[in-house]
Amino acid sequence: MFELLVKRSFAAAHQLRGYKGKCEGLHGHNYLVEVTVRAEGLNEIGLALDFKEIKAALDRLLDAYDHGFLNQVPPFDRINPSAENLARTLYQGIKAALPAGVAPGRVTVWETDEAAATYWEEAGSR
Repeated sequence: MFELLVKRSFAAAHQLRGYKGKCEGLHGHNYLVEVTVRAEGLNEIGLALDFKEIKAALDRLLDAYDHGFLNQVPPFDRINPSAENLARTLYQGIKAALPAGVAPGRVTVWETDEAAATYWEEAGSR
């Protein structure tokens, strides 16, 4: 099994609905997103998947959020734009963008250098 990891970043503002504390107010983060993908084999030139394909798929997803107000961008206009929900939403987006034979591993969303949320699905739930 091979696992590839890419990192990308974006900046955005958000408010956590129903939160009692500072995060209920409008504030922003410079998010760091880590995505891993898994493949059982390599192609004819020895790659599980070209890193640029993973980066391009992630960039397309993040473009909708970058320098925006997450609470106004689907699906966060309906669900809280927490790091946990961001990680799950990005996981689902990456999963849909990957070619056959490659599956997402984990998606981690860092809000700060010290706080992150990770989402993954167990092998049986894919």
